[in-house]
Amino acid sequence: MADNEQKALQFLAEAEKKLTSNKSFFGSLFGGTSSKVEEAIECYQRAANMFKMAKKWGAAGNAFCEAANLYSKLGSRHDAATNYVDAANCYKKSDPNEGVNCLLKAIEIYTDMGRFTMAAKHHQTIAEMYETEAVDLERAVQHYEQAADYFKGEESNSAANKCMLKVAQYAAQLENYDKAIQIYEQVASSSLDNSLLKYSAKEYFFRAALCHLCVDVLNAQQAMERYIDLYPTFQDSREYKLLKVLIDHIEEQNADGFTEAVKDYDSISRLDQWYTTILLRIKKQVNDNPDLR
Repeated sequence: MADNEQKALQFLAEAEKKLTSNKSFFGSLFGGTSSKVEEAIECYQRAANMFKMAKKWGAAGNAFCEAANLYSKLGSRHDAATNYVDAANCYKKSDPNEGVNCLLKAIEIYTDMGRFTMAAKHHQTIAEMYETEAVDLERAVQHYEQAADYFKGEESNSAANKCMLKVAQYAAQLENYDKAIQIYEQVASSSLDNSLLKYSAKEYFFRAALCHLCVDVLNAQQAMERYIDLYPTFQDSREYKLLKVLIDHIEEQNADGFTEAVKDYDSISRLDQWYTTILLRIKKQVNDNPDLR
């Protein structure tokens, strides 16, 4: 591993040497500029790969950035963007914020080139980084929204919906229920037009109704009636039946009944962390004890 790091440092020194010699009068006079820069780029890339082998992620990211900057100066935008993405993949392991910065540089190049699908994918990657490495849900939402916007523009509606569902998930967690409801209802309605996606509408209507319950029981009841008009079989689902029972227990201030209904549903259809969080908030309308389990 130390040997790989040493080789990487040698490649860096070689790159610097080539760039320095490139500034000479004769190199510029006889058109050696471009070739020397390309040789320096190759040295930076080889250094980056050696640093990766040595697990020196920050140094690897720096070397890829140097290559990207040189590609930009040569006017090779695609290669510059590719190296910024390579740099970001290294920085993700040591400095997520720097990784985001590199991806934003790549996105700027791709959007300028009209490659919006690539830009969308990298916005999605940034959002995922804010979900996990940097943990900033508000920024994650922003980048998922931007990714969805670009995907829609390229008619990649499935990818756009996937991103918007993430927006809805985090909007609800951040207590922006109106936004979450709007997205869930929109995606559910669009799913009804697709025979392959139609069944998933039930889940989205269920999520939207739970978000309504976090705000107002009457609104939730009215929303559920609208969902039945759009998707009649929703009325026969376990999700709809649970919602009806939960509303009864909320109106009766029956905390124990609320808890039992959730447990019964969970025993058959396992509730994930999002559902648990939302249901805990709803239960607080019944009493101040948030323990569902």
